[in-house]
Amino acid sequence: MDPQTAAGKDPQTAARMAPQTAAGKVLWHFSMSLDGFVAGPHHTMDWMTGATFRPGLVEEYAGTTGAVLGGRTGWDAYPDPGGIYGGAWQGPVFVLTHHPEDAHPTPGVTFLNCDVAEALRIALEAADGKNVEVFSPTIGRQLLERGLIDEIDLHIVPVLLGDGIRLFDNAGGAPVRLELLVGSDPRAAVDVRYRPVRSSDGTPPPDRPGN
Repeated sequence: MDPQTAAGKDPQTAARMAPQTAAGKVLWHFSMSLDGFVAGPHHTMDWMTGATFRPGLVEEYAGTTGAVLGGRTGWDAYPDPGGIYGGAWQGPVFVLTHHPEDAHPTPGVTFLNCDVAEALRIALEAADGKNVEVFSPTIGRQLLERGLIDEIDLHIVPVLLGDGIRLFDNAGGAPVRLELLVGSDPRAAVDVRYRPVRSSDGTPPPDRPGN
C-alpha cells in the first residue's frame, strides 16, 4: 500500500526543521553516518571531511547551548574544549568518569564521578536556562532509559562506515519509539536517497550482471 494512502496524508510535508531554541532542553546531539555511527574506530572523525551542513547550523547550536556533558572515552580522544563547534562555543564542559583523579586539569572542564542523573542536574544548573548537549552515546542511552532526553538531534552524513561507535546499542532491549519533529505526522518515515560516489580517477564501475 502507498504510505500516503495508508496514513491518509502526506507523511512528509514540505516543512523545514525549526531552528533550535535555548529552552533548558537536554539534547542528544550528533553528526551520524547513514549506518548509525557517530565516530569511527577509536573515535576517529576524519569520515566527516568534506561534509557540508546547512548555513548557520554551527551558530544556531553554539548560541543555544549552555553546557556540554560528555564521557571520558570521548574526552580522552579529543581533550580540547576549544574544539567544540570549531571554537564558536565557550562554556562549562562536564565529563562523567569513574576515575577523575587521573584526568588532566583543564580550564572550563569539570570531571564528575556521580550518577548520570546527578551529572545532568549539575550541567543543567550550569547551563543557566540554555540547553545541555550530550556528546556521549553511553550517557545518552542511560539518560534516555530514565526519560531525561528531551530531543535527539542528528545530522546524517552521506557515508557508510561499517565500524566504529554507534549512537545507540541496546542488544536484547525493546525498541524505543520516537516522534518526528518535522512536518505534520510525528510517525512519518523519513525518505533519503543516495548514490555511491564513483572513483574520481575515472575508473568505470564494475560490470553489472548481464552486461
